[in-house]
Amino acid sequence: MTKRIKVVQFGVGPVGAGIVRLASGKPGIKIVGAIDLKNVGMDLGDVAGLESKLGVKISNDPEAVLKKTRPDAVLLATGSVLKNIFPQIQVVLEAGVNIVSTCEELSYPFLKQPALAARIDRLAKKNGVTVLSTGVNPGFLMDAWPLFMTGVCQNIKKIRAVRIQDATPRRLPFQKKIGAGLGLDDFEHLVKSGTIRHVGLAESIGMISAGLGWKLEKITEDIEPVIAEKDIRSRHILIKAGHAAGVRQTAQGIVAGREAITLEFEAHIGAANPYDAVYIDGTPPLEAVIKGGVHGDLATTAMLVNSLPRVIQAAPGLLTMKDMPPAFTFPGQDLG
Repeated sequence: MTKRIKVVQFGVGPVGAGIVRLASGKPGIKIVGAIDLKNVGMDLGDVAGLESKLGVKISNDPEAVLKKTRPDAVLLATGSVLKNIFPQIQVVLEAGVNIVSTCEELSYPFLKQPALAARIDRLAKKNGVTVLSTGVNPGFLMDAWPLFMTGVCQNIKKIRAVRIQDATPRRLPFQKKIGAGLGLDDFEHLVKSGTIRHVGLAESIGMISAGLGWKLEKITEDIEPVIAEKDIRSRHILIKAGHAAGVRQTAQGIVAGREAITLEFEAHIGAANPYDAVYIDGTPPLEAVIKGGVHGDLATTAMLVNSLPRVIQAAPGLLTMKDMPPAFTFPGQDLG
C-alpha cells in the first residue's frame, strides 16, 4: 500500500474548509493537524462542515503542531498578500515542511517582490523542501493553461485569456472583494486603496512571459465597476440599480513595444454567459472555451490537493506552475 501523505491545514476559512472537505475524502491523504486563529480547540471536521469529526483539534500554535505531527506538507490558505503571510511561510520552512499555498502574490513573485522571493527560495533550499502557490486563477486558467497550449505551436505572437464569472453563487468574502453592492463613489475609493482588485493578473503575465522566454517591458492594469442595470440579489447581497454588481479588470503585458499578453477578468452578480477562454495568435492559431466557466472555489481546492504529490516529489526551492508537470486528479474512490 502506498504511504499516505500527511498534511497540516494552515488556515480554516472558507477556502481552507473546502480543502479539508476534499482532502479528508482522499484515501492517500491523512490530515494530521490544523492551524488557525479562530475555533481553537474545536474539531477540524466540525469547523469544515463534515458530517463526522476528524479527531484533529485546531491550534493557534504553528510550531507546536508542526513539531508534533511532522507532516509531509502544509496546505496554506491564509491570505493573498505575500508580505503578510511570510512569517507563516518562514515557520513552516524552518520546520522542514513542504508548502502548497493559495497566496496569489506567491504564484509568481519574482517581478514585483524579487527580494522576498529570493529569501523564500533560499529558506526552502536550505531546509530541503518545496514551495508552490497555485489555484484556479492564478495557477491555471490564465497562466498554466495558456502555457501548456503553446506546446503545440511553432511560434506565438500573442496570448489572450478571458474569465467571465457569475459571482451569484460565490461565497460572501468573494462578493465583497469584487465590490458587489457598493455605490460607485465607494467602489472607486476602495479601488484606489487597493481593497477591490483581483490579485494575480500581473503574476500570471509574469509567469507566461517567463515561460515563453519573452522579455517583459511593463505591465498595465485597469479596473472599473460592472454596473447593475436593475436591482439584483445574491444569497448574501442586494445590488441596487446603478450600483456596482462586480468588477471588470484587464491587464496587459508589453513585449517588444507591443501588447503581447492580455488578461481580461470580469466577476459580477448576474453575469449572463460566464465562460473561460484562451486565444493564441500563433502557428497554428488556437482557441479554447469552457462554456459556463470553471467554479472558482471547487477548482482552487482541487488544485491545492492535486498538486501535493508533485510538490513532494519536486526539487527544493520556490517553484511556480510553469516549473511543475501537470497535476492530475488525486486518486479517490474507484469509479465502480
